Amino acid sequence: MLGASRRTSSLRAGWTPRVVAKAGGVALIGLLAALAVACSDDEQPQPQQQVQQAAAEQPAEDAQAQDQTQQQAQAETPGTIVDIAVADGRFETLVAAVQAADLVETLQGDGPFTVFAPTDDAFAALPEGTVAALLQDIPALTNILLYHVVAGDVRAADVVALESAVTVQGESVSITVEGDSVRINDSLVVIADIVASNGVIHVIDAVLLPPEPEAQAMQSEQEDESEQAQQAQAEQPGTIVDIAVADGRFETLVAAVQAADLVETLQGEGPFTVFAPTDDAFAALPEGAVESLLEDIPALTSILLYHVVAGEVRAADVVAIESAVTVQGESVSISVEGDSVRINNSLVVIADIEASNGVIHVIDAVLLPPMPQAQAMQQDQQEGLGTIVDIAVADGRFETLVAAVQAAGLVETLQGEGPFTVFAPTDEAFAALPEGTVEALLEDIPALTSILLYHVVAGDVRAADVVALDAAVTVQGELVTVTVEGDDVRINDSLVIIADIVAANGVIHVIDAVLLPPTE
Repeated sequence: MLGASRRTSSLRAGWTPRVVAKAGGVALIGLLAALAVACSDDEQPQPQQQVQQAAAEQPAEDAQAQDQTQQQAQAETPGTIVDIAVADGRFETLVAAVQAADLVETLQGDGPFTVFAPTDDAFAALPEGTVAALLQDIPALTNILLYHVVAGDVRAADVVALESAVTVQGESVSITVEGDSVRINDSLVVIADIVASNGVIHVIDAVLLPPEPEAQAMQSEQEDESEQAQQAQAEQPGTIVDIAVADGRFETLVAAVQAADLVETLQGEGPFTVFAPTDDAFAALPEGAVESLLEDIPALTSILLYHVVAGEVRAADVVAIESAVTVQGESVSISVEGDSVRINNSLVVIADIEASNGVIHVIDAVLLPPMPQAQAMQQDQQEGLGTIVDIAVADGRFETLVAAVQAAGLVETLQGEGPFTVFAPTDEAFAALPEGTVEALLEDIPALTSILLYHVVAGDVRAADVVALDAAVTVQGELVTVTVEGDDVRINDSLVIIADIVAANGVIHVIDAVLLPPTE
């Protein structure tokens, strides 16, 4: 290389003729340089190639950086009002309503909008069934939802400076500020300025309801008046029968009225005054009396109508009179003793239960109309006689029967008015039972009672009547058979040995064997 430099210097000094002579050497050097460059192409690019490669790679890097910038910007930008409501979790009902009303696309639009957003708790505070009803009435639902939206981006700082704002629905909401509290109508803003990409959300604690149009208000007023009328009608007392049915203390009376076909009468216009015996009053009648009356409709009807007075006679009127004519035709007596009022011998325990067709006075005993003259004569003939129990006790042949009646608590019943017909087994009849039977029955009161009542028939059935029968229903509920063989009369298999022992409250027929009711 040093030699080459000296020769170059010589050329610069003007050694021209030697240029041709040395041309071959220079050419060789150029060739060698070219070979060297060619051999190193695979390892190091030429400057021109580097420039071209850099120019090709630069747009790709710029595009990648631009994408990253855009993604970061998108991540930092809030979603739309709908996106935020869906993601929040406190607005599930609002979101469902917006979807049902087909307002999603609207509230995802450019806006901007200001939304007063009721929470799920706000919707839950509406009257039961309101939300479900609105979801079925899309026009009404849409109207309410748009009443929560104001056009524009109205932040809290702007809201507090306003007294009202016009909603997208068309009506205005009022805005009141009380200290740190802001109310939209009556709803409290609980969270303000939730910023969305297309507006702002203010969270409120109650659903806003738009004012009704005048025509709708008139219709609503008419509906209210109709509802009040219906309510007044509902509050109006029912008929005498309705009240008795609903009360629960008059089941026997209601059953009797139904059996006597008096329901329609006592549901009529009236007015009527009814002295209503309770179930306890009917239960105090001699056992089997109610059942017998239900089989004797004329007698039942007579008794029921004896409890009814035409007209509405309140307690204040009752205490001023001494008697009243019943619908049955006979009169009831009225007596006042201090605060107590009695109808015949029955005490008025509740007065003035108002009905739509009269009034009810509750009494503690069933009223029995006076007997016809023939029946009164028969009673006169029986005056001075003892009751069935009195006669059985005094006779001396019914000690076991009397002991059984006492043990079963039936003394008072068989001393009642009756009348009763009793087939009375003698002591010998009881003694003929298997040994230990009487003792066992005295320990089993329900079984004993059933057997004793199987010996009793309601009514005064004399021998002349008995022989005309094939069977008779006992107070126990089962039948006894009646068979006549010559002069003998048998009740089931028991022989009547003495007939027609008359008592003040019925008749006794003495039998020679204990009657046992059929078993299932």
